[in-house]
Amino acid sequence: MKQQVVAELSTAELKERLVEEQQHLTKLVLNHAISPIENPNKITEQRKTIARIKTEIRKRELNA
Repeated sequence: MKQQVVAELSTAELKERLVEEQQHLTKLVLNHAISPIENPNKITEQRKTIARIKTEIRKRELNA
């Protein structure tokens, strides 16, 4: 997910999306531990997406 897309979401949508993305990351990591996934870079991308969402939420908290 690009930073521009993250910035367009509302704060409530960001918090919902954060929970979904964290659950998806957990599933990816567990699946990778059991049997290697086809593209392990998906885990890295998922972590970056979570970081982008957290950064945007924090930025909005500081501006409020």
